[in-house]
Amino acid sequence: MTAPRPSTKESIRAAAARLFPLHGYTGTSVRDIAAAAGVDAALVIRHFGSKEELFLEIMQLSDEAQPLLDGPLDELGEHFIDYVLTTGDEVRGVFLALIRASDSDGVAPRLREMHDAAFVAPLRSRLEGPDAELRSRLAAALVGGLLYSLWVVGDEQLLAADRAEVVRRYGALLQALITP
Repeated sequence: MTAPRPSTKESIRAAAARLFPLHGYTGTSVRDIAAAAGVDAALVIRHFGSKEELFLEIMQLSDEAQPLLDGPLDELGEHFIDYVLTTGDEVRGVFLALIRASDSDGVAPRLREMHDAAFVAPLRSRLEGPDAELRSRLAAALVGGLLYSLWVVGDEQLLAADRAEVVRRYGALLQALITP
């Protein structure tokens, strides 16, 4: 017995999920997505409204990739850095695709919304004190800096460093923002 064929919408979503991380937002056309999905380009727009909307729907981390609400707050720094360094291609692909698309007028405002909803707000909800907003934003910037150094710049020494040491040291920096 053969497996059921995915719906047109799911085929488009799967094609976009493969192409956007490989070629970026500007390097992936609606026609490319449609061809990879085996459908007419008009169906991409019909199902998703625009390339931007499809991109933003695809370039989100799964719920499994959201460890901010897990575990004790006093261990979150190392826990989160360990998670980021061991997640593999999903987080890396999403991060790089979002960075590459960040100069698009339609994508940039939505990226800020996604950043706030996916990282800043969940962390802020766990923090106490009058500076919780600032600390959550500084924590997001700190993690973003690590990802940028690893995946955009490709810092060879950082990439070659002992993972446990990076987790310990960078986790301590993050922890200092979370629980000063």
